[in-house]
Amino acid sequence: MMYEFCTQTHAGLLRENNEDAVAFDVPSGVAVLADGMGGYNAGEVASSMATAFIQTELGRWLLDAGQQANGKEVRRAMDICVHNANLAVFTAANTHAEYGGMGTTLVVGVFQDSRLLVGHIGDSRCYRFRDNTLVQITKDHSLLQEQLDAGLITPAQAAVSTNKNLVTRALGIEDDVILEVHEHSVEEGDIYLMCSDGLSDMVDDVPIARIMETDAPLELKARQLISIANAHGGRDNITVLLAHAVAGIPKRGLMSRLLGS
Repeated sequence: MMYEFCTQTHAGLLRENNEDAVAFDVPSGVAVLADGMGGYNAGEVASSMATAFIQTELGRWLLDAGQQANGKEVRRAMDICVHNANLAVFTAANTHAEYGGMGTTLVVGVFQDSRLLVGHIGDSRCYRFRDNTLVQITKDHSLLQEQLDAGLITPAQAAVSTNKNLVTRALGIEDDVILEVHEHSVEEGDIYLMCSDGLSDMVDDVPIARIMETDAPLELKARQLISIANAHGGRDNITVLLAHAVAGIPKRGLMSRLLGS
């Protein structure tokens, strides 16, 4: 399996700056998206630090380990890289007054052949679009999600709640953080959507699925997702990352290449 990646980000209609960050690395199959928080420009600093660090360090490890690394080893590498990124953001926040209180949500994916390991912290999400069906494969670390899980509110009440942005877990706020990681089997044609809450808070799953089911190129889908979030109010920064699983070209053996077949 091979993967096509595409990203789009926009400040939205009400924010002057963009505190989201996104990155991917095709050779290693790493994709990272973060939604920063903090005063002044500190949110931008936190999200940029996290995405750059994880893309670089996790990507380097994966290229060294190759396809031989099993799921347990990849999970361990993800944990270590996120732990080190967390310490870097936490240390910066506690040694520079202008960065005080900064942190970031995070969603990170490792796409390897027909396997996806996805980890997340906070309420940035990952969805899978398969067979014209959109499924959220991460579960928000948020007060709203805890209330839903406890049966204290209904999904209808959650949709109009004022507590949507209260996360219960974030990178860089404390000296340690837990990355929730799950492994998924990938099928040819799958499209994975990572996004900040600037999309998921503004747009329900049904309109997102309608965009995903079209035959439009990946880049156009990404632009349409940004546009629909802005059309619904654009109250926050909006960032999306799309990863499309396509059939890889089998590698020919040495003799076949020599014979030109």
